[in-house]
Amino acid sequence: MKASLSGRTALVTGASSGLGVAFAHDLAARGCHLVLVARSEAPMQQLANQLRTGGTIVHVRPTDLSDASAREALANGLAGDGIVVDVLINNAGFGVFGAFADTDWSRLDAMLAVDVVALTHLTRLFVTGMRQRRFGHVLQIASTGAFQPTPSYAAYAAAKSYVLEFSYALDAELRGSGVRCTVASPGVTATRFLEVSGQRATWYQRLTRMQAPGVARSAVQAMLAGRTGIVTGVVNALMAHSTRLMPRRGSAWVASWLMRN
Repeated sequence: MKASLSGRTALVTGASSGLGVAFAHDLAARGCHLVLVARSEAPMQQLANQLRTGGTIVHVRPTDLSDASAREALANGLAGDGIVVDVLINNAGFGVFGAFADTDWSRLDAMLAVDVVALTHLTRLFVTGMRQRRFGHVLQIASTGAFQPTPSYAAYAAAKSYVLEFSYALDAELRGSGVRCTVASPGVTATRFLEVSGQRATWYQRLTRMQAPGVARSAVQAMLAGRTGIVTGVVNALMAHSTRLMPRRGSAWVASWLMRN
């Protein structure tokens, strides 16, 4: 039976664009109040104004999630304002495209700080309170890249593999606590991901690209249904799960071919 989010409060990271905006709209339509978190304040304020017209309570918290002290200040500030986070959507993240040995370390470092460290830290900051209240949902955003080694996205795919395995383990630890962890693994989505990562869309990416609202809706539905994991999209699920039948070396070759411009 699906849980209701009416009157609950969800914190959405990466809420200034792309999937973060789609998650915010989907959750607001379900009666959820929101805490929007990202570095860029202006687009979040614009989004908040749109959502408030429907009666949603929206808090905007500009935060550099790569900074541990900023993450702690976010959690402490919300607690000080009496805002209880019932749902955590760890959506913030980005990829870096290119040969690992040729990629500037500062970009890789920033990516890992957000995709891995911030996700893990935010989960730790909010899941304890959820467990004490015996209610909560954590939705982690991984990727179909989590299912196989991916040359040209070597560190990104490995980071998403961490998110996938961490989420399954955490959900097992939380069983019986009233809190669940769900991990969603989208494929290519119509966001600024490729632009930020530095890649031109390949034929495969153009063929399988999904729209952000549909991805967000599927992920939230899986979360409310109590599922531990979901790969969004039939083709994406088929491709992701078929890699289990291949040796890693072969899987890496296929991924390299699919990522080739």
